[in-house]
Amino acid sequence: MFTVLGSLILGVGIWGLIDKGSLGVDNINNLSTDPMLAFVFVGLLVGSISFSGCVGALRENQFLLKFFTAGILILLTVQVVGGIAVYFLRDRLGQYVENGMILGVKRYQDDLDLRFIINEIQRGLECCGVESYHDWELNLYFNCSSPGIHACGAPASCCINPQENGTVTNSQCGFGTLHMEEVTAQNYIYLRGCMPDLTSWLTSHAGSISALGVILMIVQVLALIFVKTILSDIELIKAHWKQRDRNAIRQPTTEGETR
Repeated sequence: MFTVLGSLILGVGIWGLIDKGSLGVDNINNLSTDPMLAFVFVGLLVGSISFSGCVGALRENQFLLKFFTAGILILLTVQVVGGIAVYFLRDRLGQYVENGMILGVKRYQDDLDLRFIINEIQRGLECCGVESYHDWELNLYFNCSSPGIHACGAPASCCINPQENGTVTNSQCGFGTLHMEEVTAQNYIYLRGCMPDLTSWLTSHAGSISALGVILMIVQVLALIFVKTILSDIELIKAHWKQRDRNAIRQPTTEGETR
């Protein structure tokens, strides 16, 4: 299970880096500050912990088993602290998410990471802006008073059909939609904001997310118990062999004294 989880997290990190073009020649210098590296690092860490547990159990290697135990304890601590924080801040989470999305809209053109997150949310939920598509007027570049080509427009991720020819995304499909009447704009972009859909999704899946977290913690506790049992068995076997060696050394001495 830990191997699957580690691979999933690692896959998300690599996909994010590739999708944003962070591995390209132009952006490779900024790779060290890319948040997606956190997913890659966590995925590799979880995978390493899982690998050490499997190999340690098969080879009865105490070092690897102790490394696995320490890693699981750290993960459990992070999960417990995170769960407690989410529980006590549950009434403010909606506001935090909304403030984060507003920040993403305002800094859409200036921050590649925020642009990536906003694009994925808008594409996935088929929405535009925070409360409505008019929220893009908060952006300096999409505001109708802007002198640039993006003025009075919305990003391509707001478009209903951004791939007009079926293969290449038309990055200008949302241009000029903010000054259109809603009846006309709805033919080009999604009008509803993302916040209601995002809140609804989080609310409807809160039980499943919580259950998954509890199941994951139970699996981790069972893994700790299993590893503890293996370590105890190894210690018993080592103690048995030490006692046997002592008896083997004492036996010739005893025989010599008898003679």
